[in-house]
Amino acid sequence: MKNKLIGNKIYIRQLQKDDATALLEINKENREIFNRYSPVDKEDAFFTLESHEEMIEVQQQDWSEDRQYGFGIFINETDQLVGTVNLFFVERNVGDKCMIGYSLDYRYTGQGYMTEAVHLAVIFAFQEAGFHRIEAGVMPRNTGSIHVLENCGFTREGTLRDELKINGTYEDHHIYSRLSTDK
Repeated sequence: MKNKLIGNKIYIRQLQKDDATALLEINKENREIFNRYSPVDKEDAFFTLESHEEMIEVQQQDWSEDRQYGFGIFINETDQLVGTVNLFFVERNVGDKCMIGYSLDYRYTGQGYMTEAVHLAVIFAFQEAGFHRIEAGVMPRNTGSIHVLENCGFTREGTLRDELKINGTYEDHHIYSRLSTDK
């Protein structure tokens, strides 16, 4: 499949409509956990098959128009969808940059899947999409995500105070970046 990047344990590829059921199950199973870290309040209407099929269609359209790149994270041995990694807030011309975000089914944490997925997304961002800079924002208490970013060569640049409202409370966010020229 086009845009499939293969690692040791997992591979990432563009989500397809056939992935909507599995993605919905991940989002339902992890709703409480994902809401702890996401600035996007997801209403009950989000948790339907139709909304997930529509979301994937929008991501595919955005991909073709260089607005965002959404990947599913799949286990090599089973082809099971276990999470997502996305390149979004694409800025071209003066910046050639984007942000990266990701989520993983809690049942698969601690196995190195997310670090490998982010690493593969970074390869795609620099080698295929032609970005120069990838940024990430992470709450200081999200130590797992901080470890992923640091293990993937991201550098902490600073902290934005009260950057985003999450669950009704403004949260600080550390800002990390990785440049195409970083080693």
